[in-house]
Amino acid sequence: MSSRRDILHQLSIGLSAAALTPLSSPASVFPDLKRPDKQLRIALMGLGGYANIVARAMKECKRAVLTGIVTGTPSKIATWKSNYGIPDKNVYSYDTLHAIAGNPDIDLVYVTTPNSLHHKHVLQVAAAGKHVICEKPVADNAQQAREMIAACKKAGVKFYVGYRLHFEPHTREMIRLRKAGEFGNIMHVNNYMGFKIGDPNQWRLKKALAGGGAMMDVGIYALNGARYATGEEPVWVTAQETKTDMVKFAEVDETVTFQLGFPGGAVASCGTTYNFNNYERLYLIGDKGFAELSPAFGYGPIRGRTHIGPMNQPLVSHQAAQMDGLADCILNSTPDPGMTGEEGLKDMLVIDAVYESLRKNGEKIYLHKK
Repeated sequence: MSSRRDILHQLSIGLSAAALTPLSSPASVFPDLKRPDKQLRIALMGLGGYANIVARAMKECKRAVLTGIVTGTPSKIATWKSNYGIPDKNVYSYDTLHAIAGNPDIDLVYVTTPNSLHHKHVLQVAAAGKHVICEKPVADNAQQAREMIAACKKAGVKFYVGYRLHFEPHTREMIRLRKAGEFGNIMHVNNYMGFKIGDPNQWRLKKALAGGGAMMDVGIYALNGARYATGEEPVWVTAQETKTDMVKFAEVDETVTFQLGFPGGAVASCGTTYNFNNYERLYLIGDKGFAELSPAFGYGPIRGRTHIGPMNQPLVSHQAAQMDGLADCILNSTPDPGMTGEEGLKDMLVIDAVYESLRKNGEKIYLHKK
C-alpha cells in the first residue's frame, strides 16, 4: 500500500524518465559548491522512508556528509551501517540520544520521525548541543514550535525546517522574479497539493502520531507556497473540509480547501487531500504577468513557466541541494533561504487558524490576533 513518500518518490522517477533529462548535481547548480576540507557531519534520526531518500541523495553532496544514525528499530542498524559506512560509535537509539553530545563526528541531527514526535526529539537534540533540522510540519501546533525555537536559542544551536523547495531552482527563480517585480502586484495565488493515501493503518492516519491529516502533511506545501509566492504573511484564513470515508479518516482530515488573505490585497485559494492523485500546482497571478509550477511540490522534477516563457531551470535532487545548501548556511554563514524554525512557526500559526476555522464551520480567523 502506498504512502505519501512512496507516491512522491515514484512520481519523481516516472517524470524523470519521461523527461529524459538527467538531474544536475548540486555543484553544477551552485558552482561554488566544491568539496571543501570541512564538511557538515549529519546524523539522521528516524530511519523510515524519507530518511532513506535523504541518505541516498547525500551521496551526491559536497559539503554535507552522513556520519551517524538514531533509530528506535535495532533491526535496521546493520543495513544502514553497511550501506553508508556508519561506525558503531555513531549509532544511537532514542534512549541513548543524549550521549551524542560528546561525539565530535556529528554536527547536526536531521529529525525525520513522525510529526507528533518532532517537538520531543528537537528538544532532545538541542539539549545535546547539536544543530538540528526537522522535517515539516515542524510541530503539532504553534506553541510547540515556539518551545522548540526557545530551546535551540537557549542551547546556542541552529534550528531549521526541511523546506527543501527553498533550494529548488524553479522555485528560487520564481521568487527572484517576484522580488524583481516581473509579475507586478500579486493579485491571486492558486495552490494545491495532495495524493490518494494507501495503507489505512499507517501512522499518518493516527492523530496521536500525525497531529492532523492532509492539511498537516501536504497542505503545508500549498500554504508555504502561497507565502513565498506573495512574499507576505496572511492576515486572515477561512477553511472547509470534505470527508468521504468516515472510517479511514476517523481521526484526521481528508480533504481541506482554505483561503488566505494577504495585506497587499492578494487572496490565495488552496487545497489539499488524501483522497485523490494528480493534485499538485502553484499558480501566481500578478497585474503584469504570471508564474506556474506544475508539478510544484513533489520530489521532482519541478516544471515551470511564466508569461515570459518556459523557466528551463536545472533539475536537481532536492534533498542533495537542501543538505549542501544547509551546510553552506552553517559552515559559511550564508543567508538561509527561508527555512529557520521561525519560518516553521509562521506556517504553524496559519495551520492552527485553518483548524480553528474548520471547528467553527468556516469562520474567518484573523491572524493578527494570534
